[in-house]
Amino acid sequence: MSVRSAIATWLTRLYFSRLRKKGTGLDLSVLSKLPDAALLPLRREGVDPVPEIGALRDREPVSKLPIPGMTVWLVSGYDEAKEVLGNAKAFSNDFRNLVGVGGAEAEHNPGGLGFCDPPDHTRLRRLLTPEFTMRRLSRLTPRIHSIIEEQLAQLEKAARESPDGTADFVEHFAMPVPALVICELLGVPYEERDAFQQFSVARFDVLGGAGASFGAVSQSLDYLRGVVAEQRANPGEGLLGMLVREHGDNITDEELTGLADGVLTGGLETTASMIALGTMIMLKDREHFTALRDAEDPATVAAPFVDELLRHLTVVQTAFPRFAREDIEIGGVPLAAGDIVIVSLSAADRDPRLGDDMDEFLPSRPPTSSHLAFGYGIHRCIGAELGKMELRAAFPQLVRRFPELRLAVEPSELEFRKLSIVYGVDRLPVHVG
Repeated sequence: MSVRSAIATWLTRLYFSRLRKKGTGLDLSVLSKLPDAALLPLRREGVDPVPEIGALRDREPVSKLPIPGMTVWLVSGYDEAKEVLGNAKAFSNDFRNLVGVGGAEAEHNPGGLGFCDPPDHTRLRRLLTPEFTMRRLSRLTPRIHSIIEEQLAQLEKAARESPDGTADFVEHFAMPVPALVICELLGVPYEERDAFQQFSVARFDVLGGAGASFGAVSQSLDYLRGVVAEQRANPGEGLLGMLVREHGDNITDEELTGLADGVLTGGLETTASMIALGTMIMLKDREHFTALRDAEDPATVAAPFVDELLRHLTVVQTAFPRFAREDIEIGGVPLAAGDIVIVSLSAADRDPRLGDDMDEFLPSRPPTSSHLAFGYGIHRCIGAELGKMELRAAFPQLVRRFPELRLAVEPSELEFRKLSIVYGVDRLPVHVG
């Protein structure tokens, strides 16, 4: 199944909301009509950002994107990216900047932390933070390992039943693992989990264009509102139930729905892409595969492996768009109030100012500086530790269960996403033995 990030729709809105007249939506194919230079942050060659963005970063870490009718800045340098991401006073994330206050698409506001500013962001994050501490998350550890084992069995079953002995790693492992972990986290009833996975995947399918994508978002939000209503009536042991029990009327149903949708948006496709692309890297370079498979203590190998993988891949290619609230200077470049800023996380994480050979995947790399794969500042992904828990468990269990795992196609035959905010591969055919 082809998967695209609904965030791409929001970026499309960013590009065109100030140019279009009233209408029902834009087809994502309009992106292809933009100048190539405007699409630079979304382009890759394999897992690597295209050389042009690296050259631009090294020459001009804050540069203007050629978007007709509006001022959009691309920030691709690491230090400059942290300046923008870490300054919530000078830059706004408010969703209404994308569609206009009271715009036709305002009803599709996904809510959550990513598209709101303080003080709303501060209050909501304060409610969520205790639920994402390692102490609270540790209760999920046994279930995460069980989910991984169950999906490894499903992967093996799919390969065994396939006429050519192959299975799609994305469909049978990379996508369902984070989807089921999110079920556990939110407290979705077990009998609804098949339906939840279907809604989760549909949530990111924007092949029908922007109007269809907003429809998918609405369906997802409607489903999550039902989950929230159930949790409000009978709070369970998951995240939503805990928020209801501990905060009651201090958090509204719409806020709970937005937070649940934020967990889905931030934790599903990103983790699925990391699992798929990380496995592809291991299968292309068996040295990494065998190092993890043969480690006496997999945890000691998996931790630096995952951290370097997060930096190297940075699957969320750009941060949510920022809007300058005031005139400000970033990296010596003056920005005006109202300007739009796109931060290229993937380019920033390859900045040579961070160290040598930053375009290479080197799990033995000494830690130099924190990567931006989860963002930075008040909008840093609140589920970062959960994502790392999943990855640190998934890779060791995978290589030990299937020590002869291999690609079923040549690497050159793999199809990577084009113009996608969350980068990934749509299918990853494998032989499990």
